[in-house]
Amino acid sequence: MPPKTSNIWGRAWSKWRPFWPTLAAHDLLRDATYRRLWTSILISSFGGQITMLALPLTAAVLLHATPSQMGILTAMELAPFVLLSLPAGVWLDRVRKLPVYVIGEGLIALILASVPLVWYLGWLSMPFMYGVAFAIGCVFVTAGTAAQIVLTQVVPRERLVEAHAKNALASSGAEVAGPGVAGALIKLVGAPLALLADAVLLLASVWILRGLNVHENRVSTGTTHFWRDLKEGMRFVAGQRLLVSLATAVGVWQMCHQCAMVVQILIATRTLGLNEHQVGLCYMGLGLGTIVASTLGNRISRHVGPGPCLILGFAICGIGWLQLALAPVGVWGVTSFVVMLLCFSAGAVLIFINFLALRQAVTPEPLLGRMTSTMRWLILLPAGPGALLGGYLGEHLGLRYALALGGVGSIALALWAWRHPVLRNIRTLPTSQAFR
Repeated sequence: MPPKTSNIWGRAWSKWRPFWPTLAAHDLLRDATYRRLWTSILISSFGGQITMLALPLTAAVLLHATPSQMGILTAMELAPFVLLSLPAGVWLDRVRKLPVYVIGEGLIALILASVPLVWYLGWLSMPFMYGVAFAIGCVFVTAGTAAQIVLTQVVPRERLVEAHAKNALASSGAEVAGPGVAGALIKLVGAPLALLADAVLLLASVWILRGLNVHENRVSTGTTHFWRDLKEGMRFVAGQRLLVSLATAVGVWQMCHQCAMVVQILIATRTLGLNEHQVGLCYMGLGLGTIVASTLGNRISRHVGPGPCLILGFAICGIGWLQLALAPVGVWGVTSFVVMLLCFSAGAVLIFINFLALRQAVTPEPLLGRMTSTMRWLILLPAGPGALLGGYLGEHLGLRYALALGGVGSIALALWAWRHPVLRNIRTLPTSQAFR
């Protein structure tokens, strides 16, 4: 009997095998270590969709936050990057990165779990939400930087664009299904309690990452000195024309992005009149845009070059924000909102898969922590003022003015970047000797 059953299953597998999707022989997902990292990103990204909706909806709907308060909430999450990025980079170059990444995932789970507890006790307020946003930002300063470096320890540098595109594809799966599920969950149990689901998913990510086999080459330079090491990282970035150009361009884009982003939930709930579940369904547009860009991004980058591909991302984001600023209320307004989310996610993927790969390609491993933190500090310096400006415009002139400024600014940035020879002429990933 067992041989007969085995033959049945064997014949069935032979019949259906041609239709079963298979990985290419050299696909990164065939590597067991990268596959675990990718799976962790997929799970934590799904939870991130819940937090992306639940935190601002808690502020906008439950606490009736004004546009200025929404701007402050975003700025509080960005503040730690300005305050702590540089010293965090020095510290990260002295320690193993994987434990920092894993512990960070666990800490964010605890921070998110505090929101429903405080809500249950009746103490939830905007100042507490500011504290939550600041605490999450503090963890992301170190754990987020460590996560980016861990990828370079798992994947060869010549395949970094491919790896970032696959990571974006992992996020896109979560972004398609996540917002609809998150919106339904928030409507069913309320935004604060929905954050518990993200906390559980983050703990699952921690379990997957625990014990990951990562080979890290940390070069001992003898005696270490904090300020000397900090200045060495900043001098390295300042001495690379490519890194300076990238920091300038992506920093301006971050300002436009934050200016437009702080009013998105308010436009959805107050201008378009959408409820939590409807907002979640609209946010599925993020996933569709990410899928398209992460599937085609590596191909586009190889065809036109990482620099032009990044510039294309600026333009796509700007078009998305500007068309929503001009859209009417009603069915066309809701459609325009979805188009804006689709354009933003597609543009952001094109920007970051190239931005991350370019900056990692030109940096020696002993400087990766300081370079990453310095670059994050530089690009996020304009982000906080952008969020505050968006909140101010939304409250005093109208929500559409913040979107319009973000859209016009991003399109103007794309035109400037196209005229910038360093960015426009990057057709392949450079080495650490280029652009000095």
